[in-house]
Amino acid sequence: MARPIPLELPPRDPREELRTRLEQAPIAHAEALLDSYELLQQLHDHGVFELLRGGFSASDKLIETAVDAAKTDESVRAIRNAILLGKMLGAINPEVLQSVVVAAGETIGGLQKPAVEPPGLFSLLNRFRSKEVRRSIALMGLFLEKLGGQFK
Repeated sequence: MARPIPLELPPRDPREELRTRLEQAPIAHAEALLDSYELLQQLHDHGVFELLRGGFSASDKLIETAVDAAKTDESVRAIRNAILLGKMLGAINPEVLQSVVVAAGETIGGLQKPAVEPPGLFSLLNRFRSKEVRRSIALMGLFLEKLGGQFK
């Protein structure tokens, strides 16, 4: 009858494996270690660690102040308004918004100094003959109509 072959595995020592990996790490990762030391030095030079230590030591006071500020009616309204503005910007066709931005830049942004003399009545009426002006007035009229419908 065959006799079984004895298999004796040495006991595994996880601490020894970690020590071996740690000893080989500076050789295997020398460039990464040098980069990380340089980054740590730059963070130290710019005072980031001091700022973090101060923030951690005063974390309770910072959180308390932030919560008190967030509880005010103005903060709640500001957050709600920011959400609504985000929704509004998301609903606007980017091409339309691009047209508004270009038009504003060409009219308001391009002037060195605003015109001192207002245009005459005939000059204004002459501008209304342009299709572009009438198209813009129609768009503003539609906007005002929709806005008025929201205030019922």
